[in-house]
Order: sequence, then structure tokens, then C-alpha cells
Amino acid sequence: MPDFTPFLVSGLATAATYVLSGVGIVVLYRAAGVVNFAQGAVGALAAFVSWSIVERGGPPGWSWIAGVAAAALVSFLYGRVIAPRLAYGDPIMRAVATLSFALILLGFMGYVWGEAPRRLRLPTDTMSFELLGVRITMTRAIAFGLGVLATTAVMLFLAYSRVGLQMRALASNRDLSAMLGVRVLRVDSWAWVISGLLAGVSGVLLADLQRLSGQALTFAVIPAIAAAVFGRFVSLPATVAGGLAIGVCEALLTPIPLIGPFRTAVPFLFAVGAMLWMQRRVTFVYR
Repeated sequence: MPDFTPFLVSGLATAATYVLSGVGIVVLYRAAGVVNFAQGAVGALAAFVSWSIVERGGPPGWSWIAGVAAAALVSFLYGRVIAPRLAYGDPIMRAVATLSFALILLGFMGYVWGEAPRRLRLPTDTMSFELLGVRITMTRAIAFGLGVLATTAVMLFLAYSRVGLQMRALASNRDLSAMLGVRVLRVDSWAWVISGLLAGVSGVLLADLQRLSGQALTFAVIPAIAAAVFGRFVSLPATVAGGLAIGVCEALLTPIPLIGPFRTAVPFLFAVGAMLWMQRRVTFVYR
């Protein structure tokens, strides 16, 4: 029987990146009512910007900051320029627009950096400690810690800050909030920036934990959206639980020969299971 402990440790680090992206998707949906399919592509852009700066001899610390800042900027520009024109459109149309945005970013990254997979090496890869007989790199520990800290910070921001309260008001009723004086465009912009920041951090970490590939990181949005579905695009704690469960299940299935090749189906199974459970609850209520 394989030893699952190393896979569990690896899965927790990857799961933390799913949590970061999933929380960003939920925050944006609660504020702007948009399912952001470009979350993974924005994170991929952050990773490529960081990699480019490091390759040119730039300091790693500043390269990460620059990458995350680039992700926040691109997300902000979309939220400020494109999203307002679609604000009162059909929800499916707004979601498809973010998918188009993801494809544009994917094409841009392919044109500038090519399709060859790379690896973004972080200095924390060389630092490690041992826990339960398993060697854990500082990168994995930082990934998990950032997932916890960022989620806690976002929850506190939504609960106690003025902008957070306005986001919650928009989630309840956008038109009424606008009539009461909430600056909808400004609050939406905040949501896009937060979403971009979380996508950037997730992308940089995933580029180190797995590989730096525009396509791979763009499609990393699938587990993040599955985590958001698990939280019904409303509950941050449930989104966190969903992201952790998806990442850990994917990792634990890896050493099993018959099931391992199909581990990428885990996000779909979680999303379908969550939707069936929600439908069951709705049916029960109407009965």
C-alpha cells in the first residue's frame, strides 16, 4: 500500500492555491454578479511576468510583487472598462465575456512567451523542514499559510470595512444599493482588484508547485470554480472547504494506479455533487 503522507502534504499546498482563486471568484460574484472564467489566465499572466523579471536578473521578491500587481492591474482594467458595459446583460453573456478575456490573455501569453512549459523557481524551494517524517519545502508551507491568511483577511474585510459592507449590499440588491448612494462602479472595481490579487498569488505559487504553462494555469480555474460551486458562490468557508477537499483528493488519488490517471475529474465530481445536493434541498423546500 502506498504511503499517502507525502501526497497529502503536496495536496494541501495545491489546494491552498485553489482556495485563493475560489475565494476571488466568490468575492467577485457576490459584488458584481459575474462568474470569472479568466481567473486562471490572470494568474498565469502574473506567473509569466514574475518569471521574465527573474530571468533578466531581477530580484525574486520584487518579481513576485510585480507579477501580482500585473494581475491586479489587468483585472482592474477589465472591471473598469469592459465589465460596466455588460453589467445589466444576461448572466451567461457576462460569464462568456470573461471566457473571451481568458482566451485573449492565453493568446497574448502564447505570442509573447511561447508554449514551452517552464518552471518558476522560488528561493523558498531550497528551504525545508520535516514534519511527520515528510520533508516540506517552505514554498508549500507558505502556500498553505497564504491560503489561510488571505481567506481570513478577505472575510474580515467583507465583514468590517466600508467597502466590504457595500459589496454585501450589492450582492443583496444592486439597484437599491445604487439608489441609496453606493458607488457601484467603485465597489465593483474593488472586487475586480481583490480577485486579480488572489489570482496573481495563486498563479505564482502554482507555477512553482507544478509548472509554468499558460494553458495549464488558465485551466486551473476549473478546480477554483468547483470550489466556488461547493460554496454556492456565496459562502467563503464552504469555498475554502471545497478547495481543500478537491486538492487533497486529487493528490491522494495520484499513487493509485487504476484511479490516478482520472484524478483531474475530481473538480467536476465535486461540482456536480454540490449542484445535486443544492437541487435536492430546493426540491425539499418546495415540497
